[in-house]
Amino acid sequence: MSARGLAFGIDIGGSGVKGAVVDLATGELAHDRIKIATPHPSTPNAVAETVAKLVSQADWDGPVGLTLPSVVVNGIARTAANIDKAWIDTDARSLFSLALGGREVVVLNDADAAGMAEDRYGAARNTDGLVMLLTFGTGIGSALLYHGTLVPNTELGHLQVGGKEAEHRAASSVKERKNLSYKAWAGEVTKVLVTLENLFWPNVFVAGGGISRDAEHWIPLLGNRTPVVAAHLKNTAGIVGAAMAVDAGIAP
Repeated sequence: MSARGLAFGIDIGGSGVKGAVVDLATGELAHDRIKIATPHPSTPNAVAETVAKLVSQADWDGPVGLTLPSVVVNGIARTAANIDKAWIDTDARSLFSLALGGREVVVLNDADAAGMAEDRYGAARNTDGLVMLLTFGTGIGSALLYHGTLVPNTELGHLQVGGKEAEHRAASSVKERKNLSYKAWAGEVTKVLVTLENLFWPNVFVAGGGISRDAEHWIPLLGNRTPVVAAHLKNTAGIVGAAMAVDAGIAP
């Protein structure tokens, strides 16, 4: 942990670049979150400039953790979800480090960061064993942690469930597009969860994404056997997880 018990995290999404100093003792933000609209097109250089602007506004001079909606391997973005396709095969770690004057940075997948935060500070903080976070949004993001250790870049939203990718069956965007009731959509989510629990036997599923705010309308309708709990950290989870990652030196 840093000398002050603080670290800086930035969560890069399709609509906003959000960052804050995080108190690592509690997982709470040490000051108000700063948000800058994601540039369009969201090319690597344009996003890096936005990140530099955000860090300057925060007056932060230490290492920085960042999330991307991408598979990230050794600091290199291998996919691009909701950001410009130019990110694919970009050395994101070097790009952000250069934009921030050569300082230390860590870059990881956004769902992985959220999973780390929920595992330590949020909905799964008292759960031993295997924790699986699923974020329901445009697609389905995933994070897998075993006794607090991240297994990075799981991409379980692309798993085939009944002949269809899980996220094409049960993302919250599917509910909206098809105008499904909570009951009908929960039936599709159940199929995904049953497939995942039969493969991994997690101790708990943590449900994230915007639709987790309405958890009382659909989690009770699920028919799988593993407990499902709504994420607690909401829109700060990515920031907190990014701060955790840079503090721990995690570099998927």
